[in-house]
Amino acid sequence: MSDVEPHDIGTAVRQVLGDSLAYLYPAALRAAVRACVAEHLSDGPMTAGQLAALAGVQAEPLRRVLRLLATHGVFREDDGGMFHLTSAASLLRGDAPVSVRSLVLLFTDQMYWLPAGRLEDTVRKGETVFGDLFGSRFFDHLPDDEERAETFYAAMAELSVTEQGAIAGSYEFPETGTVVDIAGGRGGMLHAVLARNPGLRGVLFEREPLVRHHKLDDPALAGRWETAVGDFFTAVPPGADIYLLKRILHDKTDTDSVRILRSCREAMSDGARLLIIDAVVPTDGRPHPSVISDVLMLAVFEGRERTAAELSDLLLTAGLRLGRVIDTPVTLSIAEAVIA
Repeated sequence: MSDVEPHDIGTAVRQVLGDSLAYLYPAALRAAVRACVAEHLSDGPMTAGQLAALAGVQAEPLRRVLRLLATHGVFREDDGGMFHLTSAASLLRGDAPVSVRSLVLLFTDQMYWLPAGRLEDTVRKGETVFGDLFGSRFFDHLPDDEERAETFYAAMAELSVTEQGAIAGSYEFPETGTVVDIAGGRGGMLHAVLARNPGLRGVLFEREPLVRHHKLDDPALAGRWETAVGDFFTAVPPGADIYLLKRILHDKTDTDSVRILRSCREAMSDGARLLIIDAVVPTDGRPHPSVISDVLMLAVFEGRERTAAELSDLLLTAGLRLGRVIDTPVTLSIAEAVIA
């Protein structure tokens, strides 16, 4: 016999069926972003017809999509059929002070969407089907698709804006020394660290196409940074006091993660510290954003979000030791590692 009380069955059915159709919400989000609805509403509320005329889409389908989004607090529909921006909808504007427009476009792109739809195949095979769908692994495919690559790196820069200040403020950096941000994208995290710690110098270590688009040209950082081009699987700049690996290991296999960590180990002096900035999965079963991110890593990439114990094992294999894990106000934690 089921332990579910009869009066709870209806609630459970609605929950499961609603969850089964939950994919329609991100589809609606993507449609609204592609139609630039948030940008069009920046000057005031409009009807679906007015928005459709500006976006070059059909009014009635757009109205129905926006009605769904309004039930989630993204846009608001008034009694007169006018749609308004909400705090959440404002984040969809590309020109917003804090924007997630590129993130929404990335998370709803076919690179993520199609492998997620084949998650049962991944569970059966034990590995992502991304290569079956796109002909190569994610990071091998990306350079061959210029538009998607730009979306990916723009999204990562947007994500960094939402978290880099909180992370930089959660760790006590030394008063002087050098920080190397390994595969630091356009330099947002390094910028945040240097801005808060005026005695530090920084090195943005990246592949050449990304280094060209760095965001470190700030008078407040003048003379305190440089860029270096290379491959973290081979070697990273030696002799720094602090090394940063932000959102790097979580989308890599254990084997590739150890290769990166060994490169770091070879570059580190005895007193150097490596800060691995990733989500750390709790082991007490409580809800945490790392759990859904872990399934994304499973479906699309070849990595995983790791517990502290799993991260410790990787570090030991590479000749490093996990010292402590520092929580931050955002999803990510700072795992501090030293030479074993």
